Amino acid sequence: MQSPAGPEPHPHTRPRPVHWLATTAALAGVIAGVALLGPGDATATAPPATAAAAPDARAVRYPVHCGPARAEVVRAVAGDLDGDGRAETAAVVRCPAGAGTPPSGVYVLAPAAAPGAAPRIVATLVDPGQKMNVTGLTVTERTVSATLLGYSAAAVPRCCPDLRRAVKWRWREGKFALTPLPVATRA
Repeated sequence: MQSPAGPEPHPHTRPRPVHWLATTAALAGVIAGVALLGPGDATATAPPATAAAAPDARAVRYPVHCGPARAEVVRAVAGDLDGDGRAETAAVVRCPAGAGTPPSGVYVLAPAAAPGAAPRIVATLVDPGQKMNVTGLTVTERTVSATLLGYSAAAVPRCCPDLRRAVKWRWREGKFALTPLPVATRA
């Protein structure tokens, strides 16, 4: 007969102190094994001394006119885009706004030319003057990918872009080339 709380549990499904002791002993054995068999020295996982950090996107003054405010970095991703063994940074930048969606710019940054100097802007992939918003910025191998959001007409509210297009830029022959993708679609 079942009790009001449900069926009686089977005796082998109820944890007993011996089960907890066995679990604790097994866990202690795993932890001890990891401690004994882990890396022998700290240099085994250290990055190579020649690897330079990617440029800091927040250390750059962008050619974006925001009045008295400074342009804000919305997203920054790093990778070796030109194959020289040093990381570059791709950054989405726009003016700060309390409401609406200000246009974005996408810039590629290279390490500073001299110690103590700011990183350099080496390419403008999207100019804020194009009045687009940028989402989904990624870097894979030598390719920068993003989704551009735009407006089909001046009457479309700036909060609500109605066009969408996925784009890719690939480093070729010393510059970034836009990879042809399907035309813009309605968002």
